[in-house]
Amino acid sequence: MAQMNAEEKRAFRQMLNAAKNLIVADGKVDYDETTMLFGLVEPLAKIDPDCDALLKALVDIRADGVVSPEEASRLVNLIGVLSRKDSGLVYGIEERPPFFAALFAAFQHLLAIFVAIITPPLLIASGLQIDDLKTKGFLVSMALFASGVCTFIQCKRLGPVGSRLLCVQGTSFQFIGPLIGVGMVAQSQASSPEDVVWGLPLIFGCCICAAPAEMAAAFLFKKLRTVITPLVSGIVVALIGLGLIKVGIISCGGGFGSMAPDAKFPFAGWQNLTVSGAVLLTIVGFNCARNKYLRMGSVVFGILVGYLIAFFGFQMVSFETGTLLSFNIPQPFKWGVRFDPTAILGLAIVYVVTSIEASGDITANSMISGLSIDDESYHRRVRGGVLADGVNSAVAGVFNSFPNSIFAQNNGLIQLTGVASRYVGYFIAAMLLLLGLFPVVGMLFSTMPDPVLGGATLLMFGMVAAAGIRIIASQPIGRKETLVLALSFGAGLGVELCPDILSHAPAAVKGIFGSGLVTGGLVAIVSNAILRIKE
Repeated sequence: MAQMNAEEKRAFRQMLNAAKNLIVADGKVDYDETTMLFGLVEPLAKIDPDCDALLKALVDIRADGVVSPEEASRLVNLIGVLSRKDSGLVYGIEERPPFFAALFAAFQHLLAIFVAIITPPLLIASGLQIDDLKTKGFLVSMALFASGVCTFIQCKRLGPVGSRLLCVQGTSFQFIGPLIGVGMVAQSQASSPEDVVWGLPLIFGCCICAAPAEMAAAFLFKKLRTVITPLVSGIVVALIGLGLIKVGIISCGGGFGSMAPDAKFPFAGWQNLTVSGAVLLTIVGFNCARNKYLRMGSVVFGILVGYLIAFFGFQMVSFETGTLLSFNIPQPFKWGVRFDPTAILGLAIVYVVTSIEASGDITANSMISGLSIDDESYHRRVRGGVLADGVNSAVAGVFNSFPNSIFAQNNGLIQLTGVASRYVGYFIAAMLLLLGLFPVVGMLFSTMPDPVLGGATLLMFGMVAAAGIRIIASQPIGRKETLVLALSFGAGLGVELCPDILSHAPAAVKGIFGSGLVTGGLVAIVSNAILRIKE
């Protein structure tokens, strides 16, 4: 590439995209397209030895009209070499790294996503005031197990489901606030105050029933972009972060358990604030480091520091060793399922917004991996990836876990490591499945004190809100946009800060508009669509 002029580079990329189109499921090659590719490769073979090798491989195929498995494998390897030359990758999408190289790359991805996977179930359990360690541990284990299953589907592609990229799936932060709201409504209807898990069946049932909204969005994502514009997406993402800050700050103070009169560490006591402050400062400190690996591990280091202070400084941590050596058997519908139409409608809106974010993550992944983002293969990847997002969220609900989405942080790791091979995703999936099967992992993290969790998540949620503001700021802000922002934030944050405004509304209205995210998101979509202001 370094010796090619601009015109030759354009021809090279055209040839490379055509070469990639030869590869279909299981590494087989479509013979009918080789003639067209032959004409594109021939001029470049004179100036690039790897293109010359590809040309010779195509000549061998055309000689007998048959693509043998050996020739298919050779083409895959040659196209991988050309992809790396164009994108700077070490291993391309269809290349299989050596075992230990793949294992090491998978471990790096695991470190980047582990905390993000286990945090939502812990926050939802805290929001529903579920203090039973076995229940919390099981929720964490199933979050890991479901993420493993979902990551495998996304990387493998089963039929039309999956992006066939190194896309890692994990528990979505966007659903935390709405799911806590759904669960609390269900708990208020429980026959006994001690039945704290009463909200989980309704959460899982509604998540499963609302997931088809994202599946449908997979086939409509082009049209949805005209309705859910960057302005609307930015407003929704900002509302998600702002709404979750309340959850994070309560955890910083010690959580709901510390609000009891006889709590050992009272809410907002100096012990709780010391732990959460230490976690927050540690994360910020490591984020300021020049070393990229220290920055990537900042959240893990922060939690570790907070855990040590809580354990040795204040004896906040207690363990139940009875189940640590046992084995978790995934139990579909462990607590059963319940349904509520208004809650399903509210979650469906969040699913649709999630589909837009997922399409953006897949686009970024495609670009980093050296793939085209303007042809039919790109649309097929996006369609399959978003479809998998919806299917995987329903699968997660079956296994007593919460909605899954594609993690954006893994795209940064692909860029850092140069490893885009989707086969690394199989290693990541296997690691997540194993971690989910052993209760020791879930139990260990279910004992995490609320201040430790709060110190880590407060910064995360603030960054989510900041990401929404960045999306909004990337667009021109005129009078119309300012009015849409004012209406959306006014309605969304108004309901979030003063939920009693709906105290006299019918139950169906409360079910839909009781969430600030849903209210603000709906107002943003409708007002952005109908307002017409001439400057």
